[in-house]
Amino acid sequence: MAYIERDGVKVYFEDHGTGPGVLLSHGFSCSSTMWRDQVEVLQDRYRVMTWDMRGHGQSDYPDDPEAYSEAHTAADMAAILDACGVQKAMVGGLSLGGCASLGFHIAHPGRTAGLMLFDTGPGFRKDEARAAWNDVAYKRAAAFEANGLAELGDGPAVQIAGHRDATGLAHAARGMLAQSNAAMMESLPTIAVPTLVLVGAEDVKFHAATDYMAKKIPGAQKVVLENAGHEANMDQPAAFNAAMCGFLDGLKF
Repeated sequence: MAYIERDGVKVYFEDHGTGPGVLLSHGFSCSSTMWRDQVEVLQDRYRVMTWDMRGHGQSDYPDDPEAYSEAHTAADMAAILDACGVQKAMVGGLSLGGCASLGFHIAHPGRTAGLMLFDTGPGFRKDEARAAWNDVAYKRAAAFEANGLAELGDGPAVQIAGHRDATGLAHAARGMLAQSNAAMMESLPTIAVPTLVLVGAEDVKFHAATDYMAKKIPGAQKVVLENAGHEANMDQPAAFNAAMCGFLDGLKF
């Protein structure tokens, strides 16, 4: 078990294998455990780092709402790379983890060898759409406060996440899942690193966002996985791994 610590907050991470660095970030209410199949496949030729965001899994659940933000997430990711002695990595994530990857690229473009954006989106340009998304995030936070971990449901990724309680998830919904601007969307045309954009065929809510990212990111590769939903890496691990490895193995980084 390994941790980095920033301003008194401990963040859990795992470091597997040797080779070019790959940093994978999980979705909201999941944890690093969702990447087990990918770590097993990649660790023989890549250095794979996974981690638990603040309020998730084995990381701390700080009481201060200000401890949860996109800026803290990007800084935590950079600190993990520092702890592993990795200057530059392929940065990928699913859902909220994809947003975290885009946020990391904005904050640390020189440390981003490439992007892998799975079942995610770049946020919203219109204030009305962003407000509607944030309303859902705030309602999820309230539901976690009211119902505890029972609010997680029965998805495979959340069932193995290992959360200790739901307080961190409520704070993370307000501070990390909710969005405040269009910076990620506006950054897409500036992305100059190899990018894979992948979505499950049954994850219809994210098809438009996937198409938009594939169109706006120069040279982006798009993959749609059949018979896969929002947790595409767990729904169809063999097909997901083939797409991911096909992308990574074709690059030098």
